[in-house]
Amino acid sequence: MSGGSVSPPPAANGVTWRILAASGRGFDALVGFLVLVPALAVASAIPVLNLLSLGYLIEGSGRVARSGRLRDGFPGLAGFSVIGKAALAAWICWLPVRLVHSYWRDAEWIAPGSPNAFALRAALVILILATALHLLWAVLRGGKFRHFLWPAPFRFALWIGGGNSGSLPVRTAFTGFVSGLRPGHFLRLGALGFVGAALWLAVPVLVLMASAGLKNPGLSALGSLCGGLLLGYVALLLPLLQTRFAMTGRFGEFLDPLAARRSFRRAPLAFWLALSATLLSALPLYLLKIELAPAEIAWLPNVVFVLLILPARLLLGWALARAERRETARIWVSRWAARLAAIPVATIYVFFVWLSQYLSWHGTLSLLEQHAFLVPAPLLGL
Repeated sequence: MSGGSVSPPPAANGVTWRILAASGRGFDALVGFLVLVPALAVASAIPVLNLLSLGYLIEGSGRVARSGRLRDGFPGLAGFSVIGKAALAAWICWLPVRLVHSYWRDAEWIAPGSPNAFALRAALVILILATALHLLWAVLRGGKFRHFLWPAPFRFALWIGGGNSGSLPVRTAFTGFVSGLRPGHFLRLGALGFVGAALWLAVPVLVLMASAGLKNPGLSALGSLCGGLLLGYVALLLPLLQTRFAMTGRFGEFLDPLAARRSFRRAPLAFWLALSATLLSALPLYLLKIELAPAEIAWLPNVVFVLLILPARLLLGWALARAERRETARIWVSRWAARLAAIPVATIYVFFVWLSQYLSWHGTLSLLEQHAFLVPAPLLGL
C-alpha cells in the first residue's frame, strides 16, 4: 500500500453519488413545482392565457396517458426549476442590501444628516449597483446557483472588453425554455379542449339556467331535475373524452363516447378514482365564489384549484394508460361497482353546481363556470 489514507470502496462512492443525485433531482422538481403552480394560477386569471393554462393541464394528462408515468405530466418543469432557483439565489444575494438599508434608516432616524448616515447611504448606493450588476451577470451566464455564488470576474472583464470569453448561454437557455413549453401548442390544446367540453355542457347548463328563470315552481323544479340529470351524465363521460383527446390530439374524440366507454370498461376502478378526484377537486372553487374577490388577488383562489386539479388530470391520464395497456374489459363486478360508486360523486358535483347559482355573486351566470372541464378559473369578473 502506498500512502497512509484508505479510499472508500467504489460501491460506497456509487451509493453516495446516487443519493446526492436523487436529492438534487428531487430538489429541482420541488422548486419547479413551486414555480409552476403560481404560474398556472396567474395565467388562469388572465383572458386568453387561461386557455394556455387549460392546455397545459390537458397536455400533462395526455403525456401521462401515452407513457403511463406520472412524472411525465409536468412539461417544462426543468425550466421552471431554473427560474425558481435563480429567484431564490437572487433573494439571498439581496440580503446584504436589506441589512445595510436597515442600518442607514436607523442612522437617519437617530441623527439625520450625520456623517455616519451619509456614509451608510453612499455604501448602500454602491452595494445596490454592485448587487444589480452581479445579478445581471449571473443571469447572463445562465442563472444557475454557481453563477450567483461566484461572479467569475476574469470572464466578466473579458466580456466587458469584448474578448472571446465564450458565448453567454442565457439567450439559448431562454429560447429553449420557451420553445420547450410550446405555448402555441398549449393554446391550441386549451382552445380545442374548451370547445369540446362546451359542446357537451351547453345543453344541460342552458336547461339549468332556463329553469331558474321560470316563475312556476313546479316547472322550475322539473327543469332543474332534467338539467341536473343531463349534467350528471356529462360529468361522468366528459373527463374520459377530454383525456382521450389529450392522448391523441384528435378533436373527434369528443364525438366518440363509445370509445370512452370502452376505455372505462378496461380500467373501471382506476377511472372511478380519477373521476372522483376531478369532480370533487372543483368544489372548493365554487365555495370561494360566494364573495367576489378583488381583481388584484383574483388569481389567489386559482392556486388552490391548480393544486387540486393538476393531480386529478394526471390521475385521468394514468387511468387511460392502464386502459390502453389492456385488451379486454374487466369482470362485470368491478365495472358495475365503479359505475354505482360514480353516481354519488356525480350527484354531489351537480348539487354544488346547481347551488352555486344561489350562492355566487354572479347568480345563474355562475353555471357557465364549469371549472372541472373548462378553464380553471372564473370566467366572469376578469
